[in-house]
Amino acid sequence: MRISFLTLFPQMFPGVLQESMLKRATDKGLLSFALYDIRAFAENKHHQADDYPFGGGQGMLLMPQPIFDCMAQAEREGTGRARRIYLSPKGTRLTTKVAQRLAQEDELILLCGHYEGVDQRVLDTLIDEEISLGDFILTGGEIAAMALADCVARFIPGVLGDAMSAHDESFSDGLLEYPQYTRPSDFRGLKVPDVLLSGNHAQIQKWRREQAEQITRQRRPDLFEQQEKPAKEK
Repeated sequence: MRISFLTLFPQMFPGVLQESMLKRATDKGLLSFALYDIRAFAENKHHQADDYPFGGGQGMLLMPQPIFDCMAQAEREGTGRARRIYLSPKGTRLTTKVAQRLAQEDELILLCGHYEGVDQRVLDTLIDEEISLGDFILTGGEIAAMALADCVARFIPGVLGDAMSAHDESFSDGLLEYPQYTRPSDFRGLKVPDVLLSGNHAQIQKWRREQAEQITRQRRPDLFEQQEKPAKEK
């Protein structure tokens, strides 16, 4: 998969994209990343990419021209089959199901807004969908875009060392993840639950399910209620 980022601040990305899992995925040829500086496509002499909104209001908006031309360049250099996404608090909430769907794409182009956002004509003409990390505001879309890329990458075959890892963690089945432990089994008097040392896989799975349900009920009752709904109501 190719993931392109359209941003005013391309220098924010290398630290994330060139470390850990994402770097290993690029080294394997499973992922490739491209950074496009929106400001470099501005036609005015000062390379200004933002301006005041018509009708007044706080802050500045990203202008359409630099984004249109930046997007065109990204598409020319890409696969020709990109899904174009704008990171926005008005977008669809990013979930495991959304990430799994996006992982099926050949290419993602992620537009990172900044200041008060982007000209609506960009969204109406260039963007296939808007995605949000949650009900909060960031100073720009860069952090959200990196988070989305990291989340989606986990569902690309071969990216994770354990092929089942992405399917055996929080939200994969609608529940939060159960507690996990590693060696030593007794650390300063803090002991691992006996069931995990028993070798009884059926009992272990039962314990994990019970723990996941308990944690979800306590911390995310909204998710737990979805588990309890009959299939026809979901």
